[in-house]
Amino acid sequence: MRSYASTHQAIAPALYDKWLIFAVFCIVAIGLLMMTSASIVVSDKQMHQPFYFLFKQLVFLTLGVLLGSVVMQVDTSYWEKLSGYLLLGAILMLALVLVPGIGRSVNGSARWIGYGPLGFQASELTKFMVVVYMSGYLVRRNTEIQQELTGFLKPMIILVIIAVLLLREPDFGATVVVTATSLGLMFLAGMRLRHFVLLFSLVLGALAIIAVSAPYRLARLTSFLNPWERPFDTGYQLTQSLIAFGRGGWLGVGLGQSIQKMFYLPEAHTDFLFAVIAEELGFIGMLIIMSLFLLFVTRLFIIGRQAQRLDRHFAGFLAYGFGLWMAIQFTVSIGVNSGLLPTKGLTLPLMSYGGSSVLVNCIVIAVLLRIDHENRLVGLGIK
Repeated sequence: MRSYASTHQAIAPALYDKWLIFAVFCIVAIGLLMMTSASIVVSDKQMHQPFYFLFKQLVFLTLGVLLGSVVMQVDTSYWEKLSGYLLLGAILMLALVLVPGIGRSVNGSARWIGYGPLGFQASELTKFMVVVYMSGYLVRRNTEIQQELTGFLKPMIILVIIAVLLLREPDFGATVVVTATSLGLMFLAGMRLRHFVLLFSLVLGALAIIAVSAPYRLARLTSFLNPWERPFDTGYQLTQSLIAFGRGGWLGVGLGQSIQKMFYLPEAHTDFLFAVIAEELGFIGMLIIMSLFLLFVTRLFIIGRQAQRLDRHFAGFLAYGFGLWMAIQFTVSIGVNSGLLPTKGLTLPLMSYGGSSVLVNCIVIAVLLRIDHENRLVGLGIK
């Protein structure tokens, strides 16, 4: 009869983070369900097919899983070698978006590169490329970041170029996410507090000036402060979202029973998906979604910390960067939907409809699983 010790030793250690996979699976599954519920009316009206957006999302998700399975085979060190080229690729993409005939304008914003029915949102891939580049830079210039003012001025020049290109689209939401993620990474890399406060103040001031420099941005800011003052004009989208929150109560009106998604709330299946979740699933449903995202982000930071302890600093910064990106975008999306932040076009990661975001998010998850897998191999002395 085998002893307990021999049985215990025979069990192979897990090579991937089970809690991360659990969180991602639950978020994606609930996202598909709620995105379908939020889009079914508009899909039936516009496409004469109630599940049009579901089918497209499933196609993108399938492509994302296939792409992610390929990305998982790539060693993390290769991303560090490619970081400079990825940055150049991001700048080139953002520039091409602004070229007539190459870039495509949707709802007044030139954010897509594509031809005919095929298109890709350049800002989504830019977020990924900037995190990879910043992770590599922080490893190469770690001492300079911690001691010298020039250590964070150099990447800020690059961020300014990217921000200018993003604002030309315009995409203020992506600008905020990219900038905030980069600042967070530099802080985690050990930047001196006085340098960080100075840089944060300058960036905050610049974003404030940019926000009020364009009339439509200023209108969004003022409507956010008091959307009920002009509920049928600049405050329309937010007031409809707040009505959805109010109708939801504790337990919601029931899956599929939302009234706001019936052409009252614009972009219900993309930027304002969380409002439909609040209406149909109520406070309890919102709490479950937020708990899953908290688990997701927490696991990313744990993976990053494990990589740092194993002296895999690039992999650690990469996991931190992805964690910051997802946390910032999720927080801003909820803040916008609930009226705590100005209205900006940011989707719920892994949940909202959108081919570009689904594909990029699948790449991010694949890289994170690879980092965690390598951490475990190093910890076991295999790698």
